[in-house]
Amino acid sequence: MVRIILAIVVIVLSGYSLITQTFELMPYYMFFLGAFMLVTGFVELQKDRKGFWGYMNIVISLFLFFFYIPYFL
Repeated sequence: MVRIILAIVVIVLSGYSLITQTFELMPYYMFFLGAFMLVTGFVELQKDRKGFWGYMNIVISLFLFFFYIPYFL
């Protein structure tokens, strides 16, 4: 349920930025994309599929959070 909501938010924000050609919402888009990837990584790890992609999603989401935090402060 949370993944679906986050996916819809990411699609709406990216579609809005694409249509209007304004990129001032990009930090919010990246925040929600990072949250989506973090949730996806945790879901993969909880399904006992301890493969590469669960950990990779978590690492990428932490990377996004780390580099886009200055835009929020």
